[in-house]
Amino acid sequence: MGNIADLIEKFILSRLSRQNDNFVLLQRNELADELACAPSQISYVLSTRFTVERGFLVESRRGSGGYIRVIKVFPHDAGYEEKRTGSAELPTIDSIESIIARLYEQQRLTRREAALMQKFFVIMKERMDLPEQLGALRSLLFTLAKY
Repeated sequence: MGNIADLIEKFILSRLSRQNDNFVLLQRNELADELACAPSQISYVLSTRFTVERGFLVESRRGSGGYIRVIKVFPHDAGYEEKRTGSAELPTIDSIESIIARLYEQQRLTRREAALMQKFFVIMKERMDLPEQLGALRSLLFTLAKY
């Protein structure tokens, strides 16, 4: 059998595949109890295996009654809009390149369009320095992925 991270990932993917809405709500502590692991292991799997580059959005609401929402998104889904500016870490050139590569693989972009976009994002990232501006860059990327 695989390691605990593989088990957690398979469990979440299984729950997600049974949903018609392409999202699942989880409670970290309950999931940790069910899988006999630490809540931090759940967090680790969510942050490394359920990323935007892999086609997922993860929202977390803390406090009593808090939850984790894992959303499977596709470039044409409105789910990309849910990844709001400032709600997560700023984009890196690597993450931007991964998203553009995924759009190219899905034949949503030509090779030329992908190359132009990558260069555009590199130039824009070099010229922007305020967090709000970098958040706008991410918003632009999600808008691109939506269409």
